Amino acid sequence: MSDIHKEDRPRRLSIQRAVDDGVLVVALHGEIDHDVKDLLSEALLSEDGTTTTRIVADLSGVTFMDSSGINVFVTVHRRVNAAQGWLRIAGAQEPVVRLLHMVGIDEIIDCYPAVEQGLNA
Repeated sequence: MSDIHKEDRPRRLSIQRAVDDGVLVVALHGEIDHDVKDLLSEALLSEDGTTTTRIVADLSGVTFMDSSGINVFVTVHRRVNAAQGWLRIAGAQEPVVRLLHMVGIDEIIDCYPAVEQGLNA
């Protein structure tokens, strides 16, 4: 597992990466906005910069997300699909679920109430 923090704002978004049976699980805590979009994108990719083909993004610790986060998830979704893989979103809190539903992300990226369900779908 590795922890990633934005150096100038370490409490804004923290990211933990772990691999569970070949699936990259990225646990996010804090706020996802324009200031951390590059950090989020890097966290969803492999350590060597290649595209990981199976990813579960755990949003249970995300308290806010704007369109920058949506754009990152759509971009990563497209890259993963092109590599014959998948991206799943899990554990989003109600305000984030509303945003995902409002912009239609839940129609293109599978969303689950918990990480375990995202891993086992």
